[in-house]
Amino acid sequence: MKKLENSFAVSGFIGKDAEIMNFEKASVARFAVAISRPERDGKYVSSFVNVEAWRNNEAIDTFEVLKKGTLITVEGFFKPEEWFDQETKRKRNRIVFAGVKFYPTPEKEEEEVPAPKKRASRRKK
Repeated sequence: MKKLENSFAVSGFIGKDAEIMNFEKASVARFAVAISRPERDGKYVSSFVNVEAWRNNEAIDTFEVLKKGTLITVEGFFKPEEWFDQETKRKRNRIVFAGVKFYPTPEKEEEEVPAPKKRASRRKK
């Protein structure tokens, strides 16, 4: 049986400065990353992915890069959460994108696309 892996890696721009909450032994940053993909008609469709990243308080300085407009790559795993909503009396759930690593996305150099090779034409004589 294949081993299934629960992981993701996305690159995009941070939508707004991270909301950081500090606790006694750890801190959490919550932020949204705008990701997009091209459609067949050439237009891009964008959406926001909400990310939650935890750090020990000694490593809180890593949150400094989480500023609006920063192009970032986030790697992590999907974390399901369940709770009971007291107001609606319903069970609720969501999937949290738990960021384990995040770093500024390195810029790629534009790759030159080689020109298509011309085929030798076959003419009948």
